[in-house]
Amino acid sequence: MSERRIEQRGLYFDEFEEGVVYVHSPRRTVTEADNVLFTTLTMNTQSLHLDAAWSAETEFGERLVNSMFTLSTMVGLSVAQLTQGTIVANLGFSEVSFPAPVRHGDTLGAETRVLSLRRSRSRPEQGIVEFEHLMRNQDGVIVARAVRQTLMRAAPVPEE
Repeated sequence: MSERRIEQRGLYFDEFEEGVVYVHSPRRTVTEADNVLFTTLTMNTQSLHLDAAWSAETEFGERLVNSMFTLSTMVGLSVAQLTQGTIVANLGFSEVSFPAPVRHGDTLGAETRVLSLRRSRSRPEQGIVEFEHLMRNQDGVIVARAVRQTLMRAAPVPEE
């Protein structure tokens, strides 16, 4: 008797529907260590992320989380539900904005809306999915938004 096996994966191109919103779980609480590690790993020496005394004198009164960490986390929160093992390539971002700052201790949640779908002309076994990612903090304030284009695998054709 063979056992049934199910492998965790994202969605194939054929499984996406325009207008559907996917709410991602779990959320992520950002720590000071996350911010300092990401900032130094990426060689972003901006004082607003690293220097508490300098940042205390800004309009924010404290260090802020690196916006590239915020963008990476927003997309990362969507991977298990949408693109794990089914993405071919990240084609790019046409829009990225950060309407509100992220602070140490904020808990971030993300959701993704499917904006458009198009079967690839040159790769018929793949398709282009345009996503709108939104990230909110624990108070529901939008802290990041991005529109992203991805090349996704179509569902495999079962062998006969």
